[in-house]
Amino acid sequence: MRDVATANWLAELDGRRVTVEVPASSANLGAGYDCLGVALALTNEVEVEVRSWSAGAIELTVDGEGRDELTDDRDNRFVRGLEAALVEARGPLPDGVGWRITMRNKIPLSRGLGSSAAATVAGVVAADALLGGSLDAATKLRIATTVEGHPDNAAAALMGGFVVAAGTSDGVEAVRFDVPRDLRAVLFIPELRLSTGAMRDALPKRVPLSDAVANLGAVGLGVAGLAAGRTDLLRLMTVDRLHEPYRATVYPQLPALVGAARAAGALGACLSGAGSTIIAFADSMAGITRIEAAFAAAAADTDLPGRISVVQPRNAGARVVAKG
Repeated sequence: MRDVATANWLAELDGRRVTVEVPASSANLGAGYDCLGVALALTNEVEVEVRSWSAGAIELTVDGEGRDELTDDRDNRFVRGLEAALVEARGPLPDGVGWRITMRNKIPLSRGLGSSAAATVAGVVAADALLGGSLDAATKLRIATTVEGHPDNAAAALMGGFVVAAGTSDGVEAVRFDVPRDLRAVLFIPELRLSTGAMRDALPKRVPLSDAVANLGAVGLGVAGLAAGRTDLLRLMTVDRLHEPYRATVYPQLPALVGAARAAGALGACLSGAGSTIIAFADSMAGITRIEAAFAAAAADTDLPGRISVVQPRNAGARVVAKG
């Protein structure tokens, strides 16, 4: 019966194509280690076609970030998300199913902007679209988090907006709300790449109770403030005592860059995810201009080449843009 079911599964999907757009994300946002994130209007677009006659081959074309770097195998995060969601919905994959994948990527790799989460979420959403929308939002988030490992980037990429996410005994819970309209993110994106693993290895196994309490207060005030439109409370939320001081041993330019943005009047500034990107928030053109100049000066002073980008937080999450 399984052979018949999988054959029917493949016949149903053969030749189908779907295109998904998914946003970048910034996680932690200072004190919200592994539980806060925000989607950013910096996107990847991925098209996938089901190919029954390819003997399981994966044909990958990448334009933009990750070109000549991303693997064309089943360890590719997009493929992992795609196949995990298909198995969740329909059971074992048919023998010989392959994929033709075209990526148009704007999200830099290994810079703390959620590139792996975006790829995973794109795969999950593409699979759901191929199957006609059979997976609910909670299931998609659970699958993406299982593949990705952490819910903050995955939730932001999937749901958009500002998210609070955490693993629970029952799976994953996430709450989102729209980011205030005038808020902008000023990004300093270094050429330097930092691996999430190396940045996690820099963290201690234990932290002082006073630091944990300070972070809890900062997260509570920051989340409540953003929900109420109090963007001024970002200055508290983006001050961290659990991970950034330790990560600065691996990334010594971090304090100077964050400090420069804050001195220039940023509403808040912090390391984006595990880095190397620094994110600063502003709500006026004058503020953006001051932060850009501060980033440029600090980067020059610390001999850290990179680029500056101003992006809007994105209230829309991953979405299907074409089906065929």
